[in-house]
Amino acid sequence: MSTQTLTKTPGPDRTGTAVPRHAPRRGRRSRTASAASHAVLVVASLVALFPIGWLVFLSLGPDKDDYLHPSRILDTATLSNYSFVLQHTNFLKWLGNTLIVSGGTTVIGVLTAATSGYAVSRMRFPGYRKFMWVLLVTQMFPVAVLMVPMYVILSDLGLIDTYAALILVYLTTAVPYCAWLMKGYFDTIPMEIDEAGRVDGLSPFGTFWRLILPLARPGLAVAAFYTMITAWSEVAFANAFLLDDQKYTLAVGLQSFISQHDAQRHYMAATAVLIAVPISAVFYLVQKNLVTGLTAGGTKG
Repeated sequence: MSTQTLTKTPGPDRTGTAVPRHAPRRGRRSRTASAASHAVLVVASLVALFPIGWLVFLSLGPDKDDYLHPSRILDTATLSNYSFVLQHTNFLKWLGNTLIVSGGTTVIGVLTAATSGYAVSRMRFPGYRKFMWVLLVTQMFPVAVLMVPMYVILSDLGLIDTYAALILVYLTTAVPYCAWLMKGYFDTIPMEIDEAGRVDGLSPFGTFWRLILPLARPGLAVAAFYTMITAWSEVAFANAFLLDDQKYTLAVGLQSFISQHDAQRHYMAATAVLIAVPISAVFYLVQKNLVTGLTAGGTKG
């Protein structure tokens, strides 16, 4: 006894509609759409990279007026501008000052923002909603409005021309935003983790320090990077509150190459490139946590 297998060829269904042999897969784009999206991404990348490439290109020109004749740089490109900035200016001193200010701002700002965000996320104390709105309102005032009142306050406290003055001022900018950021991140962490900590005999601070913070590392990385950039590149407050050129930060020191009667733009371009190198290295090291903190947040299960 034998069995016979019949193979059917696709044909019209009972309603008379032909079944397509090569139906497009769901989520698959056509070649035209894919080429168009890649073209847009390439153009956007060129637009974003052009200022950086142009700055690096100008930093290779040996003369301060080479920016007026960029074609000359191709034949006279040199790294002498970088050696001059590193050896004959206060760049390394400015770098050390900036590391002190940005490091202090980052550590204090992240700890303050994390504790504030955790308290608002987990505790329901009177006025907790108004507290977060007050933090948001502080971001509405421009620098020009805050400059004079802050200068008067810091002068009364004897903090003018000190690193502490800049750290306090930068905290007023970084902490409100980072507190909102961390509050939203803590909301995604299950409450069961806090309850498990209390069952194990941990205090609220012990639960926060030993259980919640390790889970919030991506969010902390985003807050730390934002705070560091705030202190690294700010120039208005630093220029107003620092009087001694030995205490200048990188952003203020960069302005020293431009004066009323002279503009050493080739040295300024080289200095700008050197300023961007450390913060770019930090971004490269924490980029995975930044992406996770901005897109995921929290735990599952």
